[in-house]
Amino acid sequence: MRQYYAARAEEYDRVYAKPERQADIRRLQAWLPAQFAGARVLDVAAGTGFWTESFAPVTREVVLVDAAHETLSIARRRLSSENVRFFVGDAYKLPVRSGTFDAAFVGFWFSHIPKRQRATFLEGLVGSVRPGGRVVMMDNRAVEVSSHPVSGTDDDGNTYQIRRLDDGTIHRVLKNFPSEEELVNAVRRYGSDVRYWGLEYYWVLTFSTGGVG
Repeated sequence: MRQYYAARAEEYDRVYAKPERQADIRRLQAWLPAQFAGARVLDVAAGTGFWTESFAPVTREVVLVDAAHETLSIARRRLSSENVRFFVGDAYKLPVRSGTFDAAFVGFWFSHIPKRQRATFLEGLVGSVRPGGRVVMMDNRAVEVSSHPVSGTDDDGNTYQIRRLDDGTIHRVLKNFPSEEELVNAVRRYGSDVRYWGLEYYWVLTFSTGGVG
């Protein structure tokens, strides 16, 4: 996955230029700042910082973590404020101290996590946020006319897409499209006040760390 996103870095943001997605994107960009105002935020698998740009100005601090320095290089060009920091790191072994952050943002990464590794990821994510902190996750819904078709499924139920990059390379990419019930059940043991919001092309899941909801 890291090699794929490293190779895709310079063409990644094209996905956000699709005409049919613009209404959803504008709604999410307008909604995000209020979720993180005044907070210290951990942005996991931050990529090019496309979404971070919408909320970084209102945060006390935002730390972007991504496995590919190629995508973070683009994020550095996009985000130059003093309250923004960048780390190349593993989403499953976050390079941060426990309980450091008031909130966490996970944009378009959960769909790439193998089902068997969801618990490992969520435990590390929640551990990085103080009790009662806020977690916001966003990702794609499966929309036939706007998404790559699913090309295969493995024994664990993970689904895959075939993607071709500008350099001609072809990649088999894990991309899951969990239902609302699957998402809520995945995070319920890690927090409370679990809420789901389904747009036409994207889903949003929020919860507070600690407790059971």
